[in-house]
Amino acid sequence: MSDDHGSVFDGLIDGDLGGDSSQWAFGTGFEDPLAGVDTTVPAGTDPAELAAYCLMLGDDALIMSQRLAEWCSRAPDLEEDIALANIALDLLGQARLLLARAAAADPGAVPVLPEGSPVPAEDALAFFREAGAFRNVRLAEVPNGDFAHAVVRLLLFSVARLALLERLRGSADAVLAAVAGKGVKEVAYHRDWAGRWFLTLAQGTEESRRRLVTALDALWPLLDELVTAHPVEVSVARAGAGVDPASLRGEVDAVLDQVLAVSGVDRPDRPPLAGVAGRTGRHGTHTEAFGLLLAEMQVVARAHPNGRW
Repeated sequence: MSDDHGSVFDGLIDGDLGGDSSQWAFGTGFEDPLAGVDTTVPAGTDPAELAAYCLMLGDDALIMSQRLAEWCSRAPDLEEDIALANIALDLLGQARLLLARAAAADPGAVPVLPEGSPVPAEDALAFFREAGAFRNVRLAEVPNGDFAHAVVRLLLFSVARLALLERLRGSADAVLAAVAGKGVKEVAYHRDWAGRWFLTLAQGTEESRRRLVTALDALWPLLDELVTAHPVEVSVARAGAGVDPASLRGEVDAVLDQVLAVSGVDRPDRPPLAGVAGRTGRHGTHTEAFGLLLAEMQVVARAHPNGRW
């Protein structure tokens, strides 16, 4: 075949990448997400505890983003497909900043990779930790169900996360305060999107209401983990850098009760899901499904630890 007119990719290969054609498909030049930000650990805050706290919040966002991204091309219509993808991207952005903050606070928390690996710290934390090193709540990791399940999960998650981020804007840590300042706007939209769909499904058909109530009953026991304090959360909150999630319980209950009342749905009478020997996702104890999620999420990075993307 004649190629008199050249290729549309010639400019990328010969120009933008200086003749290096090995990487153009994936792009390079990703900057440090915390460049220009004061990453000094606030006085009175333990660096290792701050890093652990950032991993908790970052892992929540990362794993929730992964589950939401699985809805891409599977939502009921194109508009909601795009909405879920954008929500996933918002949370992925928060995860990147929080994992980068964890690495800056405590470099020892970052997995050791082969010499010469170009993987940035936040990617190393996302793709090269084992399941037991993740600190996300179990609500974020359970497998997707139907669309009603996605709506309920996002509502429970975003109501608690918005309450947390609103308080975290006053963090003594400059990075956490900045992440929260931007995240409040994003998560307010997530909460409102889920709330509107909750009402729509509750007042729609008998089938949509049945599915909604089924999803609510199944996920409600996982809510408690978002408003139960881990010792690290308590310590970082006392230092002025974090938020004790137990202090959010009243606000979270009030918002959810309002949504339930408007929708005409009863509050589930379900006890919290117990941990394993008292250990929950915050302690690194996860559901069986979490291992499968990580296997899919991490497979490419682990296969090419020295790859340049």
